[in-house]
Amino acid sequence: MSGVDWLSHLLQIITVSGQLEVRCAYGAPWRVAWGQAAANEIPYHVIVKGRAILEDPELKTARVLQSGDVVLLPHGAAHVLHDGSGQRPIRTRETLGSAGWMLSENNSQGEQLDLLCGRFFVAPPHDRLIRNCMPANFVARGLDGQAEEGIGTVSNELADLVGLMRMESATDRLGGRAILNALSTALFTLVLRAASRSGKAPQGLLALVGQPRLAPAMTAMFADPARPWKLPELADLCGMSRATFMRQFQDKLGCSAFDFLTDLRMSLAANELKKPAISTEAVAETVGYHSVSAFRHVFAERIGMTPGEWRRLAYKRKQEAV
Repeated sequence: MSGVDWLSHLLQIITVSGQLEVRCAYGAPWRVAWGQAAANEIPYHVIVKGRAILEDPELKTARVLQSGDVVLLPHGAAHVLHDGSGQRPIRTRETLGSAGWMLSENNSQGEQLDLLCGRFFVAPPHDRLIRNCMPANFVARGLDGQAEEGIGTVSNELADLVGLMRMESATDRLGGRAILNALSTALFTLVLRAASRSGKAPQGLLALVGQPRLAPAMTAMFADPARPWKLPELADLCGMSRATFMRQFQDKLGCSAFDFLTDLRMSLAANELKKPAISTEAVAETVGYHSVSAFRHVFAERIGMTPGEWRRLAYKRKQEAV
């Protein structure tokens, strides 16, 4: 996407942290299942070695994962990973490492799997912006680089990062937990970068790299979200008619331009409201609302609480973290 580094802009607005939770060392047959994640959590899996089948019961989809593949589930959907044999999985045993992550193993000599599982935590209320900008799940693929629907190509730097994560998780060295969590956080950004390079990137912001005509509108909204943008203005920036712009934006991002702009504004407002010295009126004006009552209404609708309630909750969380 030319003209704007949307990923850096996005990560300046939201806070994403990562945590490795489980390393699975299995021989076939095996099967692991995860329930629906919390609203501010994004599960991830890294196939370090071997292969796995990812099933999404809700979407009724199945996808083969190979060595080097990284899968993210931005909507936190319940899902299953298994070896594909259909056989009853062998019992596993779990050992908690001093670094805080769990090692799960079985005794099978069947086809071997080395799997890293964790999750990203998105500071609330930015999980809404993430869900609206990302597909339900997507895979960054590392072996063959063949473009498939919703699949990107893992870059060399992503492969190197996965190698570092594997090395740290295979030892019990001083500072290992901090290093693994830092690498896990970096994984989020690198996977999005890798997926955005795909010729058939998933729906959402990742698809914009293949739609340079929409880039001027996205550049403008990221650069000046408080401006009272009108559809004809945004369409003109992209050299499109109003109807074409509306259709392409909806098709590629999965939401309207105004829905995206509103979510962007409310995420910025949530950050500003954490600052006790800034009044609600000033925050409203900062994100483009001259009517405080209108701002309060939209904020409550999108965030699920009033600006005052959010401010008090943010202060409480800050005190609890001290």
